[in-house]
Amino acid sequence: MPKLMEPPPHAPIEAVVEILHGVSVTDPYRWLEDPNSLRTHEWLAAQIRYARSYFDAIPGRERIRRRVRELLDVEVYDSLQKVGTRYFFRKRLPGQEQPCIFCRDGFVGKDQLLIDPAARDTGKYTALKPLRVSPDGRLLLYEIKQGGERTGRFEILEIATKAVLPDALPRGYLRAFTFTPDSSAFYYTHEPADAETFKGRALYLHTLGTEFSRDREVFRTDESDHVRLQIVPGQHHIGILVFHLRDLTYTDFYVLALGGDHAAELVTQNSGHKFGPVLLKDGRILAITDLNAPNCKIVEIQKRATRQPEFIELVSPADSPIQNWVATEERIFVSYLRSLKTEIEVFDVWGNRIDRIACDGSETVRLIGASQSGDELFLERESFTQPVRVESFSVDEHKSRLLGQPNLPFNSDDFAYVHVWFQGKDGTQIPMYLVGQRKTLGGGPQPTIMTSYGGFGVSMTPQFSVLVAFMMERGCLFALPNIRGGSEFGFDWHNAAKRRNRQIAFDDFLSAADWLIASGRSDPERLAIFGGSNSGLLVGAAMTQRPDLFRAVVCMAPVLDMVRYHLFDGAQVWKEEFGIAEDAADFVALFDYSPYHRVRDGVDYPATLIVSGGSDQNCNGFHARKMTARLQAANTSDQPILLDYDPYRGHSPVLPFSNRVEALTNRLAFLCDQLQLWE
Repeated sequence: MPKLMEPPPHAPIEAVVEILHGVSVTDPYRWLEDPNSLRTHEWLAAQIRYARSYFDAIPGRERIRRRVRELLDVEVYDSLQKVGTRYFFRKRLPGQEQPCIFCRDGFVGKDQLLIDPAARDTGKYTALKPLRVSPDGRLLLYEIKQGGERTGRFEILEIATKAVLPDALPRGYLRAFTFTPDSSAFYYTHEPADAETFKGRALYLHTLGTEFSRDREVFRTDESDHVRLQIVPGQHHIGILVFHLRDLTYTDFYVLALGGDHAAELVTQNSGHKFGPVLLKDGRILAITDLNAPNCKIVEIQKRATRQPEFIELVSPADSPIQNWVATEERIFVSYLRSLKTEIEVFDVWGNRIDRIACDGSETVRLIGASQSGDELFLERESFTQPVRVESFSVDEHKSRLLGQPNLPFNSDDFAYVHVWFQGKDGTQIPMYLVGQRKTLGGGPQPTIMTSYGGFGVSMTPQFSVLVAFMMERGCLFALPNIRGGSEFGFDWHNAAKRRNRQIAFDDFLSAADWLIASGRSDPERLAIFGGSNSGLLVGAAMTQRPDLFRAVVCMAPVLDMVRYHLFDGAQVWKEEFGIAEDAADFVALFDYSPYHRVRDGVDYPATLIVSGGSDQNCNGFHARKMTARLQAANTSDQPILLDYDPYRGHSPVLPFSNRVEALTNRLAFLCDQLQLWE
């Protein structure tokens, strides 16, 4: 194991003390919140050198890099859409830094390159994504990102000529967009990135080939920074969703007739429940809602002139949550998660169940779209041992055809999984996947990696991870507990660990670790945890509450200062999930588990790798900077506390291939070094 001969870079303590609800809260590294200050830049440069000295000294690092490249450098498909007979998608070919946008005329047609980001000559950090194809299949809206920024530039391609139209929207946030049915114009709401303030929320109509200064305003909301618009496309009308981001999210829904100067018609106002409508060709409005249905239902909206509309139930609420749904002119497809297995049921547009699509229980199956007629369903499938493949499923013939699948050099036959159950701190029975080589599953204490999510209703089902695949090849056991905070068992499973109850998710995760040790599957010297985003919060909470349980921690793009998280990058929209410190009851829970505030001086912390970047506008990089400084100052073990930082890294997974190889090599080399997994 490489030893870091020098101490970590020094971070001066400049304590800021605040009294919140009668409690003294000390923030020793508030100065690291400023990403633009010279000393933050100098400190980051020192951290990068410090981490580099550790990574470069790890034995076998080059072998790890070669294997990572083999596993990542495969053909990958995503972002599938179909209009008419044409399929549109994004695909990365082996050797390319970034995926390109393609189309295919007919299922067996040849893939035709539409746009290659490398041809823009703006560097390897330029990434493209197809967003919307016009109804006649003539135009394609796509987004251009530089690095992992949340903002983007938006351009329109004329597909036949491959010409980029002059009607581009500058770097910013495209809040709403849809083409008109004849593709001569588009409706949009755009917030420029350089706008100092953006108080109005308006919808505009832009005619292609004209100046944006001539755009017509067709809808406007109140003057508020806490309002968002979204468009629901339709053939004769468009729907306009207005989200009011208050203590909870409240929704207004309008319908606007296309053509003419008609005012938008209010359908429902100030709805405090989930509401996701779809406009059918015949003018009917269907919607998913959780009104009096925590696991959601599908309804038809019947407008009324003088009062709230009537919700006519088409697909009744079930004992399992609706994962996703797609409505076409003839069918409604609804996917459920039942006993951790996906089930897809097919209804006619009047709510009569007409079919069911079988799904393999060992896979995660995602319903991603359907053809306009509804005779072709688009699915993504993956498992612990098989990467994502994109399929077209014929509803009439009950047959799947493969649209795209990575040819991965990984022998899935060598691996298997089992389901076990453990008891949470409060006595609740919680399931957990154990995955690994067949001989590993039945063996004694093994090097083990564990992750979960525990929030936002995100269910943890079988998914392929190159990090996990590599570690399992080295004989590592992978553990994935289905902790509360997800929706594996419906609304109550999510709600049990939401907001002021968030500690329950952490307790479940820690109980899973205790079970792995008590059952003889692992031990604290061979147990590592990893996670990103909300899962980064999870592993940050776990390691600060029980540092004795873990040998190593990989904490990626995390949220860690829960007292101040909501003050950055619009993160107050997570208030309903986490709560905010201005609320006295929320503050008690947040301050109690906030990982940054739970760090204690003189504690032996496990080896920790914190991963962050300068372009993350979801989980702001200040969390990682402050946590790294705090842990390095407090830690008394001889284990490293490292920050792996990339100025281009953000929350969007758009780093170029070479950077992804390097980043994953760092994480795997760190884990192999700490768990002593050397060939």
